[in-house]
Amino acid sequence: MTVSDCVFCAILDGTAPATLVYEDETVAAFLDIRPITRGHTLVIPRDHATTLDDLDPALGGHVFAAGHRIARALRRSGLASDGANLLINDGEAAFQTVGHVHLHVIPRKHGDKLTFAKGFLLRRPHEPTSTANAIRAGLTALDAEEGAAQ
Repeated sequence: MTVSDCVFCAILDGTAPATLVYEDETVAAFLDIRPITRGHTLVIPRDHATTLDDLDPALGGHVFAAGHRIARALRRSGLASDGANLLINDGEAAFQTVGHVHLHVIPRKHGDKLTFAKGFLLRRPHEPTSTANAIRAGLTALDAEEGAAQ
């Protein structure tokens, strides 16, 4: 289900641009157009849900699982993150600015406190093509690791 005035639904139906890094039958993940740090990715359910009240819990679990996977891939990517913040802003009171549930996956590095704080203020794109390629490479590396472990 999509909502005609939702920018994230427009991204899903191909009428709004986005730099996609991952997708499957239930979620899509793309770079935030106003990233806090390089590699800041949003994971959204394909089914429109405005807030967590509207989100099926099983689908929410899949959104988080995809975010977890991307956070792990960021550690294996050329972006070399040391960790990640995973965050959902639920409702206007929690600073949700797009009315479609989305999980922020924000890469972090040791000692990046000043850069991270500055990122909240500036929020400018960081080389989206090379950033997306690095995240995709991290996902490929993660797939290879998981395949070798089986």
